[in-house]
Amino acid sequence: MDYQLTVAQCVTLACQLEVAIPKPGNVHRGADFEDLTLNDFLVSATAIGPVFDRAEDEGVGPVIHDAVRYMRGVVDTNTHLGTILLLGPLAAVPRNQGLTTGVHAVLNNCDGKDAELVYEAIQLAKPGGLGSVGEGDVNSQEILPLLDAMALAKDRDLVARQWTNGFQQVLNETAPRILNSIHGGLSLTSAVVETHVWLMSEYPDSLIARKCGDELALQSSHLARQTLAAGPPEDEPFWRAVSDLDFWLRADGHKRNPGTTADLIAAALFALLREGQLKPPFDWSVQT
Repeated sequence: MDYQLTVAQCVTLACQLEVAIPKPGNVHRGADFEDLTLNDFLVSATAIGPVFDRAEDEGVGPVIHDAVRYMRGVVDTNTHLGTILLLGPLAAVPRNQGLTTGVHAVLNNCDGKDAELVYEAIQLAKPGGLGSVGEGDVNSQEILPLLDAMALAKDRDLVARQWTNGFQQVLNETAPRILNSIHGGLSLTSAVVETHVWLMSEYPDSLIARKCGDELALQSSHLARQTLAAGPPEDEPFWRAVSDLDFWLRADGHKRNPGTTADLIAAALFALLREGQLKPPFDWSVQT
């Protein structure tokens, strides 16, 4: 039977796949943080999923706001804000339209109420390392139109950049790389880990930059490039290099957590599931 997942199922499954796969520096089934665990991610992924079935009818702002509210209702920390900010517009695309073309209309239709609700959602999530940035600050009394606010943040936040470039890194780079790797013979696990490292190498992680500064974020990208240069993901040297990268990323508590990279991975997995390009059952093996 060719079973089509609902949007809500795609959201929950994408979030669960993202956190289950052992990506360097992130929480996964073999590594918790002191104050953030695999179970936190699994519980909140289950809580937020059903909200997104309303996205096409209710729009971006209400869904993002409710998803964050549900997330904070079941966990005491921010597990999925970046992912929610990416999934809101993607989930609002009518199911009979492709994501690449449909997301532009969704973004352009966001209004002042959407902006107000998204600002409130970000404040409710209390993301780490946010700081104060002046114009467009989410804690400011001034609420800018969403696309204007995202444009102000796009150079320092890869999630915001997706709102300004039609989800270029999610839909045209990350999702195709995962899919092409699977078609090339890699398991889902290996394809996602390799893509995660590649994404870090190309785009210094925004969360690392916010928490640790631009210099350390650039260093993390350099180490990711070295990891890719160790060999193909079918071979053991690549996985030894992944282990070394993981060790470095975890060397300072979880300040070096490449959380924005993980958000883009989750959004890309959602896109593949939603478009029917990725279907269960999944191959979890690691080729070494």
